[in-house]
Amino acid sequence: MRHHIASKIRFSAAARNLALAFALLCGPAPARQPAAARISHAIAMHGEPALGPDFEHLPYADPAAPKGGVLHLGALGAFDNLNPYGVNAGSTALGLTGPVYESLMARSLNEPFTLYGLIAQTVETNEERSFVTFRLNPAAHFSDGAPITAKDVLFTFNLLKTRGRPQQRAAYALVKSIETPDDHTVRYDLAGADDRELPLILALMPVLPAHAMSEKRFTDEGLAVPLGSGPYRVAEVKPGERLILRRDQNYWAKDLPVMRGLYNFDEVDIDYSRDDNSLFEAFKAGLIDFREEDQPHRWIEGYDFSARRDGRVVVESLPLGGPKGMQGFAFNTRRAIFADPRLREALAMMFDFEWINANLYSNLYTRTKSFFDESELSSSGRPASAAERALLTPFPRAVREDIMEGRWAPPRSDGGGRDRELPRRALNLANTAGWRLHDGVLSRDGKPLAFEILVASRDQERLALNYAGQLRRIGVEARVREVDEVQYQRRRQRFDFDMIVGLWQASASPGNEQRMRWGGDSAEQEASYNLAGAKSPAIDAMIAALQGARSKEDFLTAARALDRVLLSGFYVVPLFHRTDQWVAYWRRIAHPKALPHYGQPLFGDVLESFWRVPEQP
Repeated sequence: MRHHIASKIRFSAAARNLALAFALLCGPAPARQPAAARISHAIAMHGEPALGPDFEHLPYADPAAPKGGVLHLGALGAFDNLNPYGVNAGSTALGLTGPVYESLMARSLNEPFTLYGLIAQTVETNEERSFVTFRLNPAAHFSDGAPITAKDVLFTFNLLKTRGRPQQRAAYALVKSIETPDDHTVRYDLAGADDRELPLILALMPVLPAHAMSEKRFTDEGLAVPLGSGPYRVAEVKPGERLILRRDQNYWAKDLPVMRGLYNFDEVDIDYSRDDNSLFEAFKAGLIDFREEDQPHRWIEGYDFSARRDGRVVVESLPLGGPKGMQGFAFNTRRAIFADPRLREALAMMFDFEWINANLYSNLYTRTKSFFDESELSSSGRPASAAERALLTPFPRAVREDIMEGRWAPPRSDGGGRDRELPRRALNLANTAGWRLHDGVLSRDGKPLAFEILVASRDQERLALNYAGQLRRIGVEARVREVDEVQYQRRRQRFDFDMIVGLWQASASPGNEQRMRWGGDSAEQEASYNLAGAKSPAIDAMIAALQGARSKEDFLTAARALDRVLLSGFYVVPLFHRTDQWVAYWRRIAHPKALPHYGQPLFGDVLESFWRVPEQP
């Protein structure tokens, strides 16, 4: 799994005032004595780390895994960049964050959000998290042999704070000051940040080499071969087509507990193709070792080939742990036609999931009904608690009553493809927003409702065309436009679209990234993931409550309240999700029996936990 770099934006003065007003209504908090700072091998967002200082390896890694061999992978699309952190990065190649670039600390996928020492040997903070100090491992060095020092951390922090992606710039702007008292110590003053997640966000910061990086190179040379400190080096690049990673034989962290049993291949060869059918045929021919399938019909019918039948290819359906997140058609509310949530809800009614699931996807998908679906963070099916209602009291119109009571779900069609009830309901709702159907065209003030759906693949195109066909039934003209991956990413980053397919993956510990996805300040920040352009004081306040939660109960309260506000805004036409990960691989590679509790069971761009099976003599 790509190392997650969460986002953080300072919330507005209005949100702070509302939080203060709420605190005053609840009365003064009892005085607390500040807890002493503690130095530890790990840090958790809530509670204590599951693994003690003497742990030997991550639970889902096999320390006895053999090293060696080549892993052949296929990737759909193309790439035009080897810098995953620059704001101008278009489509970045896989296999860089983690395998090449390392962060101060590494995440355990067996816990909602816990980090263990990597470049940083220890972490120190206090109960208030008003500061954080990292002490670097003296053995850490870049792949060219240069030691990693506090100077590199300071350089990276300043570079990403000014030239990094919006989520990085926003998070690092909360730091009051940074000190480097010696070559192996970095101390961040976080006083006034009011963000308990910030120490973890800083721990996930990559460390770039000050001696080999410049601001010009960082911003201008997207295909320059990167220098990192991870287990692999970039050995070969064919822009847009191929990337080869080769093991660094002098990798400094190979014996650290967080690395034992991971990154087992000597070489990783990633070939890109714009045609998924070609990738599948390459897998069947044995040119690719591993494939994650996302096409239901192919999953059911396409894997009946000789290598599968005789056992040379393994096919597995593995449970996906954690919240399922949201995928959907995002309305760009920066466009005037999408300003009214009543119209957005009306248009969302016309997505015929039941017909699509039966006819396109063999009924293998589940309709998504929450931004944290299938988890304790979801508000779906749960009436709001007293604590949630109190949190939402300053925003009386932010949550609809049916959503407050947990009764709302995406509407269901009769599955026949020509349902009559949903178009009738959609038109009635559109009428309340001032839109009228006349001569088969839905219009307002003489202007017909027409917009473009931007897609980047044939699968998205097929889905969008079906949706567009349903919209025509209520007089709406939705044009579907497919563009290549690079153009798609550039238009997405500039919000140059009417509607686009968005994916908001959910972690078991949502926090800073929610502000970059939904916070009002991110709505106009280029390259943010606030695709919908959401601007709501209620959203900002719920995210602030989420970030400030000290207990699990407060955390659940804030997450469910945020879910209700987002659902009530109808920013997205919810699509669907899988409950399992569908994978197939040749028996020449293998993985541990133990799987992570959160995220994809077989994680990582380069299959970090896999290994090449030694050939029998």
